[in-house]
Amino acid sequence: MTSPIVLCYHALSPTWEASLSTTPERFERQIEMLVRRGYRGATFSEAVSSAPGDRVLAVTFDDAYRSVIEIARPILDRFRLTATVFAPSDQIGRQGPLRWEGIDRWLGGPHESELWPMSWDELRILAADGWEIGSHTATHPHLTRVEDSVLENELTRSKAVCEQELGTPCTSVAYPYGDVDDRVVAGAVRAGYAAGAALPGRLHAEHPMRWPRIGVYYADDDRRFRLKVSPAVRRLRASPAWELLDSLRR
Repeated sequence: MTSPIVLCYHALSPTWEASLSTTPERFERQIEMLVRRGYRGATFSEAVSSAPGDRVLAVTFDDAYRSVIEIARPILDRFRLTATVFAPSDQIGRQGPLRWEGIDRWLGGPHESELWPMSWDELRILAADGWEIGSHTATHPHLTRVEDSVLENELTRSKAVCEQELGTPCTSVAYPYGDVDDRVVAGAVRAGYAAGAALPGRLHAEHPMRWPRIGVYYADDDRRFRLKVSPAVRRLRASPAWELLDSLRR
């Protein structure tokens, strides 16, 4: 049975060779391939609630980099697709680069401008055009490593700020670094989220609060991307055999 394809991107750039980036040309080819295969566009929350067997494609972007509205948006418009942006609420509108573990290496270099986030006005433009804006917590921590009080604050504060700034309910969250466990899921449910975006190595069983996404990175050329989204590889990644194969590669 066909299940939704939920892709996780971060940034787009013609020159930035960071693992979390991809080129505009590759991005366009990836989207075009899936549209030609009959996938219809949806937001993340729509994909989570879609009927089994629907050929649904949800494009998601973590971190709310400016390249999403400047580069990805025009490409998606050509295919008449919307997408979902997961925004770290404390960082939106920052007049400078985002800063957290994993992207610090790009600070002070020629690609530092790639780390600038969108503004709330820009997110409002996307929301008005049918895009979903979800939470990516307030400050982008590893949620499994923080105390209960910090976990609650990160999830509830980000949700409240997104709703205040956008004037619409914020019902979805993407866990930073794909870092999630049962305690984090329980905290997200208490905070009022209805859908949670994960990023597992193994495509575990679909659950609204731990929905598996396929990460797309700089190393994913056309061949690797075709493999990642193929039904055969997706079935393999959802099976117990994937964990054994993954352990043998290490």
